[in-house]
Parts: sequence; structure tokens; C-alpha cells
Amino acid sequence: MRLLIIEDERSLAEAMAQILESHHYAVDLRFDGESGLELALSDTHDAIIIDLMLPKRNGFSVLEEIRAHGLKTPVILLTARTDTSDKVRGLDSGADDYLTKPFTMAELMARLRALSRRRDNLSPDTVIAAGNLELDMSTLDMRCAQQTYKLTLKEAQLLELFMHNCNITLTTQNIIDRIWGYDSEATEHHVQVYVSFLRKKLSLVDTDVNIETVRGVGYRLVIE
Repeated sequence: MRLLIIEDERSLAEAMAQILESHHYAVDLRFDGESGLELALSDTHDAIIIDLMLPKRNGFSVLEEIRAHGLKTPVILLTARTDTSDKVRGLDSGADDYLTKPFTMAELMARLRALSRRRDNLSPDTVIAAGNLELDMSTLDMRCAQQTYKLTLKEAQLLELFMHNCNITLTTQNIIDRIWGYDSEATEHHVQVYVSFLRKKLSLVDTDVNIETVRGVGYRLVIE
């Protein structure tokens, strides 16, 4: 599970990261609202932990912008405040859970496990769309107009990742983590090969969707 923690108390953030990593979480840290929002929108995470009182951009603003961009990543808000109004505003803005400081790491990890179970129990959309392209994950069919092509499971998983993150640059390592797994021995070459497979199949249909290479970083799906 890959987490993003946006917390300006560096000692707290680093202590959280150390404990979470010892429990096999992958953790990214940001210490202000602007850089935290930038990473949230440019990369993919399984959950985001956001402190409300942040420099440059407060946690409410970060959360609202994340949701405005259509990202459904689960979010846990952290705050030293106990006001009910703050909790209501946070939940109404799209937060999935709320923790009041001080909290124990055992409680935080229990909340993360609950979010993971909740996500896994949701019935995923079997058909997703980007531009004029559709992908049916139940049949692994890629469709555009009256044309249909069957994908392999890995191709479909990769295309699904791109379609859920349209216009967002995904790093090669992030793609490996999400498609092959954090402990996988997959390399940049594996990503290149499967992106090549997808591009060839996309070229067979009259679609306005394209996978661009972001040199030195990774790839992004764009609608032309």
C-alpha cells in the first residue's frame, strides 16, 4: 500500500513514515500544502493523510482540489482541533476519515486497514471510458466506435491505470508498483514493452486517446 503524508511537523511525519514503512507501507512525505497537492495530482497513491493546519495551502483546500480533479483516493484528515464543525467540513469536502491529534499509530493503521477493506469490497466499474475509448475489465475488451479488440490481462490493467489517471504523468516506478507489485522484479523494460503493445492496439482503432512518453519520467494518457 502506497501512502502520501502531507504534514508540516517534520518529526511527526518522519516518525509516522518510519513506523509505517516497518509495516511494509511505501510512504511519500510532503511538508506543505502546495507541494503535497502537486504530488497528489501527479502521482498515484492508495491513501493520502493530510494535516489541516499546513503552510502555503491548508488541508481543506488541498482536499477540495484533489476531489475537484476527480481523484477518488481515500483521504484521512489529521488535526489538533476538536471542533465538530471542522470534522463536518472535512467529511463534506470528501474526506473518508478523521483523526484528532494526539493519536496512536495503532489507531492510524487500523483506520488504513479499514479503508483498504472498504475499497476492496466496492464493486469496481467494469466499463471505464476516456475520450472515445472504452475498456471493459470484465471481458478485457477495448472498444472504440464499432471496433473491439481483446487485450491481455496485463495490457488491460495498464490501460485501466492510465484511463483512471488521464492527463497525469505516471512514473515508470509507480507503474511497476501498481501493475506488477512493490516486491516485483519487473524493470523499466517491462513497462516499455507493455506500453508498446498498448500503442500498437490503440493504433488499430480510430481513437482520440494516446499514450505519451514523458522523457526521463514515465508516461501519460492524453485525449487529443
